[in-house]
Parts: sequence; structure tokens; C-alpha cells
Amino acid sequence: MAYIQNNKHTPSRTVRLPETAALAVLALTLPGMASAQQNTQTLSEVEVTSTVENSYKAETVSSPKFTQPLVDTPQTITVIKKEILQEQQATSLVEALRNTPGITLLLGEGGNSNTKDNIFMRGFDTSGSVFVDGVRDLGNFSRDTFNTEQIEISKGAVGADNGRGAPSGYVNLSSKAPFADNAVSGGISVNDAENVRLTADLNRKLGENTAFRLNVMKQEGGVAGRDEVENNRWGIAPSIAFGLNTPTRTTLSYLHIEQNNVPDGGISTIGLKGFYNAALAAAGVGARKVDTENFYGSDDDFEDVTVDMFTVKVEHDIAPGTTLRNTSRWGKARHELMVTAPGNPSYNATSNPNGIQASNINNPASWTVPRSRQTKWQENELLTNQTNLTTEFATGPLTHTVTTGIEFIHERQLTKTLTGAGTMAPANLYNPNANDAVTGYGLTPNGARADGETMTIGAYLFDTIKLGEQWQFSGGVRLDRYDTKARNVVLSTATSHPTLPVGTLVPQNAEADDTLVSWKVGALYKPTANGSIYAAYANSKQPPGGSNFTLSTTATNINNPNMDPQEAQTIELGTKWDVLDNRLALTAAVYHTENKNDLTQTDPITGDITQWGKKTVRGIELGVVGAITPAWQISAGLAKMKTEVKEGSDTQQGNAINWSPELTFTAWTSYRFPFGLTIGGGARYVDSMLRTSTNTTATTVMPEIEDYWVYDAMASYAINKNVTIQLNLYNLTDEKYIASINNNGYRYTPGTPRSAMLSANFQF
Repeated sequence: MAYIQNNKHTPSRTVRLPETAALAVLALTLPGMASAQQNTQTLSEVEVTSTVENSYKAETVSSPKFTQPLVDTPQTITVIKKEILQEQQATSLVEALRNTPGITLLLGEGGNSNTKDNIFMRGFDTSGSVFVDGVRDLGNFSRDTFNTEQIEISKGAVGADNGRGAPSGYVNLSSKAPFADNAVSGGISVNDAENVRLTADLNRKLGENTAFRLNVMKQEGGVAGRDEVENNRWGIAPSIAFGLNTPTRTTLSYLHIEQNNVPDGGISTIGLKGFYNAALAAAGVGARKVDTENFYGSDDDFEDVTVDMFTVKVEHDIAPGTTLRNTSRWGKARHELMVTAPGNPSYNATSNPNGIQASNINNPASWTVPRSRQTKWQENELLTNQTNLTTEFATGPLTHTVTTGIEFIHERQLTKTLTGAGTMAPANLYNPNANDAVTGYGLTPNGARADGETMTIGAYLFDTIKLGEQWQFSGGVRLDRYDTKARNVVLSTATSHPTLPVGTLVPQNAEADDTLVSWKVGALYKPTANGSIYAAYANSKQPPGGSNFTLSTTATNINNPNMDPQEAQTIELGTKWDVLDNRLALTAAVYHTENKNDLTQTDPITGDITQWGKKTVRGIELGVVGAITPAWQISAGLAKMKTEVKEGSDTQQGNAINWSPELTFTAWTSYRFPFGLTIGGGARYVDSMLRTSTNTTATTVMPEIEDYWVYDAMASYAINKNVTIQLNLYNLTDEKYIASINNNGYRYTPGTPRSAMLSANFQF
């Protein structure tokens, strides 16, 4: 029987969506209409107070491991609050991360398409370092922000915070939680791709110390600028808190998300600036770009995601300044995928039958491109218990704030190999057809699988020591004892197992265990109460299998158990200032990160591999966030970095690290007028970057990705104190750019074209 069912394409859906949107908008505006009928002076009731409401600026992060305000924390940390997400209508983690510089995205590895959040930050892959409420996430899907209070990006090698991880830092999503008040908010939005999104956030006080909160989300429809592609999802997140405003507090929460998408395999890179193909160049034939709306997939492509997560959090104030916390979480995420993507866009009639085919090389209308059919069945499971104790005490003239804890974590990832994806005829390069026949389609597991699990016991201790009002010293250490086991089954081939019949299921087991030690130190000086100057050092480690639970028996694979952990260290000098009555935060930092124990080919003839590769990233990062006036807010950041492969193969050494633009910039600002109108806008710049660190440009497809600017704008109007209408305009100049590209440069996801979204938001 078919192992994955395609239950996507509902013909009547696109007919009902506009009607649903119209009815919902009408329902949301009824309270405003009723209010206007009862009081013709509605506009005069919209007032601006002298304080900053819904500020962009965060004072702290959610983790108890950080005991000081951000201005007194010796580390680059960016916090993106829900107020910015609301103004931008940013509904995914990827969209939210556009508000911090130094981040780029990847479509997939080699011939594969990934639909998860593929994040590169400060020169390194950070996809496996995403957390929710301080717990490592189930990360094989695209994350929605409907249940997110704020997003915290900690930059640099900070293994002491969470254990194994990327050299570049990590991302933490802080979830919404019940509070002791009554409130209702939500909204409906529709874009010009007929994608409709509805959200609601209900908080109810149940008695003196109990509250219940419910967040729900439903989204359905197309993607601006992309034919056939759809984003369909719904989610629910109930939570209940007991003992609010008492010494003992307990919160129970649940998260359920389902996605039922038509995935985007991308479009061909042929004709883009930087595209190179020797055969076309020799023939003197220029290849034009394909239409960015082209869909090279099949009408049976699908992506199904199911996520469940239960969390119990207990806090107890033992004494003033001393709090004990315990968090338990179980979660499971299943990801099923069938995606069709365009293949190699290179032309070579004699040696590249898998590339572009042409009955007449001088007639591009006859060119075809192969299509690959890619499948995925993956299930991630997490069980963890974390205990933390925070306390304060003094030793002579020194005051200490200590946070310590222990964590037990069990993570498992099961990936099954499917057969029966079928084949599709090559697509016309400039006029693909999603209805082309698929032969041999019928997905079933073939018995091969990768089953990996990691058991981790971690313990940490941090201390922040204050000497008077101006000096602060901090330090922390973390020990992680991990055990990773891989119980894989592979299909034999004539090469891998010559004595076995081809297709025989062969077990392959591997195990790696070790103890990782991570630490960080910092010294901070406060010239005034609202500013700081600091120096900090931190390290991080990533053991074999640390990012994907997969161990390899191949000697030249970084996930081979015999490999040493990759090690990174970051040195940072910075300063932070809260100005304008502490409304506005200004930050600046210079840093140097070095990552070693990369795999490097030492002999291109023999293929010998050693683990002495080294990469460095040096940079400066500037930030400003908060309110210039009570009505005018801004969030902006600039990152300039110099990356280099210090020790690598002959074709890499001395080159920049791929996916690492030298300069990135992001800014968003809004101004609220006293009569209910708010206007805002933003700009993003991403410099050119290398797709590959090798210097063999003449034989490389898309060796470099060009830079781009994108400008967005918004305007909202408060009809009354309960209802606001909002219009967002994206990519005002209709810039054509690469939003993400796959590793081999064959295909990319185009950036969102000029588009619009209309929203109606309510709050009571």
C-alpha cells in the first residue's frame, strides 16, 4: 500500500477562500461599525500616551541562565519581539530572522530539497541550534510564530549555554504563556496570492491565581509569485497556569501543528548573473532566465507535517532571590515529503545526458531540463527534564548571582527510505507543465532506514560577580556526557557489498560517546548606569552526529565516530547603551570566531582526508532598537564580516566561506500618529556571497550569488480601540533576487516579488 498519501489538492478550496476572508473581515469590523453608530466622535478617542506602548526593545531574555539585563550581558544578543512580527506580518521563523543581520538561507543539500529552516549565521550552519523555551527543538519543519512571544538570537560560540551546537550561536523561540488578566486578540489577513491566515489569542483569568491561554492559527492558500506552491497549516496551543503571583507556579502547555503544503522545489538558475556553462559559451548561445513563477513540480507533490509537544514547567521561590525551576517536555514531529525539482541546467550533448537537452541548441524554446523526484519520511522525538536553580548572595564586597542546573535529554531521529517515487519526463525549461505524467508512482518503504538517538546528561554553573556599581565579572562552565547510537539499515550495491545480492538489507551500527566541556568568561565595566563596555570569550563543540543524530561508517565523513568534535572559540569586545530615558538600545561589537577540526582533502589524487581544517570569521556588528520618541520606533542592524578558509584543500585555502555575505543590513521603523494612523517601512541588504569556497570558477555553476536590496512598507489605522486595519506592501521596487539556493547551484527560490497583504486585527 502507499506509505504516504497525497491528500492535498482540494479543488473547491480556492473558490471558498475569498468568501471566507470577506465574511471574516466583515465580522471583525462589526464592532467598529457598531461603535461608530453609537458615537460619531470615535476618532477623538484614539489617544497617544507619553509612555512607549508595545516597544520593540526587550530588557531581558527568557532563559534563567541569563540573570542580567541585556545592557549588562557581555554577548551579542538580538531580541525580535512579537510587536515587530505583527507590524511586518511575519508569520514564520525565516521571515522573523530578516530582522537581524548576518543570516542567510539554504534551499537544500546537493540534489535534495529541504523545506525546514536552513539557517546560516556568521559563516556556519545554525539549523541544528534552534530552541523553544531553552529546549532543543524538533527542527525538521518550517516553524510558525503564532505562539511566539519573542525570538532571541545569541551570536558567537556559546556552548556553555546549551551544550553541543554551531560555532555561530543559536536561536531561541520564547512561547506565549498565561498571565493574570483577561485579554482577547487576533486577526485575519489575505495576500494577493489568495493566502488567508486567521489567528486568535485568548487569555482568561480563572480565579485569583489561575489563568488559561489559547492560541490558534489557520492558514491556507498560495505563495506570492509562485505558481502551484501552497502554504496550508493550522495550529493550536492551549496552556494553563496555576499559582500566578504566588511562590509556587505551575504551567501546563500543549502545542499541535499540522502542515499540508505543496512544496517548492525551486526554479532553474540558468541565465542568472554568475551562471556559467562552458558548452553554451563555446556555442555562443546566450541563455535567458526562466520565469520566476515557473513550477517544475508535479501536481502530486506534497508535504505533510505533524507536530505535538507537551510541556510542564514548575517554579518555586525558595527565598527572596532564590528560585528553583523544573521543565519537562515530550515532543514528536513527523515530516513526509514528495517534491519534484529541476535538475542540472548545464548543456553538454555528449557527456551530460542528465542536463539540458536540446533538439536545436539555437532554439531555447526546445530545451528541456530533467526533473528529480525526492522523498522524505522522517520522525523526530524528544524527551527532556531540566532543573535550574538561581540564587543571590554576597561574599565580602562581592555580590554573586549564580544559576546552576542539570539536564537529561533523549533525542531520536528515524528516517525511512521510500521507493516508488516514480519518474517524470524532462520539463520544457521555459514552459514546464505540472500535469505531465508520472510513471511508476506508489510510495512504500524499502526497508532501509537511519535510526539515530542521542542521550545527554548536562550540568552547568554560571556566576555573575559584581564589584561595586561599575565592575561585573561573569563565568560559566558546562559538562555534557553524550552517547549517540546509530542503528542503520542500508541496501547493498555491487560496490559496497560485492559478495551479496544487490538490494540486500544490511545492518550498519555505530556508536559515539564522549564528554564535552564548554565555558565562557566575561568582564564588564559600567561607566554609567545605562551603559557598559565588555570583553568576553566563549567556546562550543559539535561532536559526530551532533547536528543530525546520524553516525557514518565512512572514514571520510565528519559524522564518523572516530572523528574529533569540531571546536570553535569566539572572542568579543563590545559596548551597549540604553539612551533616551532607556527607551533606545545601542549596541556595537567586534568579534573573532575560529572553527577547527573541519574535514579537509590533503591530497586531490589519493583523496586522503584529514581533520585539520580551520575557518575564521572576523566581524563587527552594530544594532539599534527601541523608541526614538514615544511614537517613533526603530529596529536596525548592520553586520560586516571577513571570512576565510585558513586551512583547507588547495582549491579552498584562502578563500571566503560560502553562504557568508561580507555586508548585511536590516532596518524597520514605524511612527504612530495621534489620530490612529501608523506608518512603517524597512529595508534589507544582503551582499554578494560565494556558493562554494573553491576557486574553480570556470567549471562551477553559479559560483557567486549577487547582492540585493529589498524595501517594504506598512500602514495601519485604528478604527477604534478594538479594531485596526493594516496594509503591508512587500518588495516595493520588485527586486529580482535569490532568496535561497541549493548547494550545487542548480536551482533557487526566488525572492517574494512586489506583493501586498491586507489585515484586520482586533483586541479586547
